[in-house]
Amino acid sequence: MFHDNDQSFQALDALAMISIPAAVAVCISAMLTSSAIEMKRLCERARFPMSLPPSFRQVRAFLALVEHLKFTRAAQELNVSQPTLTVQINQLEEQLGIRLFDRNKRRVELTPAGRNILPLMERLAMNMDEILLAATDLTYARRGIVKIAALPSVAASFLPRAIMFFRQQNPGIEISVWDVVGEDIIRLVKAEEVDFGIGTRISSDRSIKVEDYVSDSLCAFFPVDHPLANAAPVLQIGDFASYPLVLTRKNSTVRVLFERSMEREGCEVSVVMEANYMSTALSMVRAGVGVAILPTSAIEAGNMTGLAFKLVDAPWFNRRVGIIRKAERSLHPVAKRFIETMYDMPDLRTDESFKSVRRLDKVPARVTVPGTNKSDSIPVSLPGVAV
Repeated sequence: MFHDNDQSFQALDALAMISIPAAVAVCISAMLTSSAIEMKRLCERARFPMSLPPSFRQVRAFLALVEHLKFTRAAQELNVSQPTLTVQINQLEEQLGIRLFDRNKRRVELTPAGRNILPLMERLAMNMDEILLAATDLTYARRGIVKIAALPSVAASFLPRAIMFFRQQNPGIEISVWDVVGEDIIRLVKAEEVDFGIGTRISSDRSIKVEDYVSDSLCAFFPVDHPLANAAPVLQIGDFASYPLVLTRKNSTVRVLFERSMEREGCEVSVVMEANYMSTALSMVRAGVGVAILPTSAIEAGNMTGLAFKLVDAPWFNRRVGIIRKAERSLHPVAKRFIETMYDMPDLRTDESFKSVRRLDKVPARVTVPGTNKSDSIPVSLPGVAV
């Protein structure tokens, strides 16, 4: 609201008149405060008992009457009746404690006090016009900033393409991306430091809302000359459990899913290395440190030279990635527009790394053949996996 020492600018009256989102009232307050304070100081210097700042309707009524100096023509411009305009002017003079117009049956003229107030009223009206323009731009996503927290695998795969497509359609919008692990995405969303996140729900936190968007599967990554290259095209947990493992750190969604699956299967494994980034984990595999369990999106995130991978058919090894928002909070219009863009681009959700969750089907297991650049595709049914 428009506040100056706890005095209201009749913001509800103004908002109802101009039909903009209530959130824009904050912007209105910032832009109008300086003019309101100056007007109050002017009245105090002139010893006028200003008890309540004017509403936007009263400001418009004042300026229209100044322009026409006739109540009939001013009322026609404002599309109100003449008695209504008279009431607005009388209320304004009463609130300010000064007479703004000298009037009789034949003429209307500004008083000296009215002439002193006029520049401030014009400034208030100008600020309000700027606010209306800004509000329209925000509503129709013509300017603003979108803040996104995304999993590193998302930030390294389809998100850049979504950003480029969005910028082509909305050149006035700025986009900021935080590529962070799952726990940090939740923290940033809950703290409202970002508009939304793209990640995985890793707890039953009711303060957030997750809408499924895509899914990917966890795979075993290994050197091309590793014994797993000769194993079945789709691995079981027992196929890799005896090998030293390279995993992402415990605060990552991949690690959470992996540990849940190991607990369910009652399987013990040896973790020899932890990495923050999938590219680091792949480098460890290339050096022979161990077998990495990573999502298929690691193919785009790192260098696959000398490496092969196979899908793993195991509980929790399918990861659903969704749009994470704070529950019961409205999205900024430009953020909402960005999400709509993501849903309108089907090619973003059917790439080599992520699969759409809109159509359930079979997923081909892609296995890199050692010593070649070819891949064998063997259709296998994996629970919960979608294309």
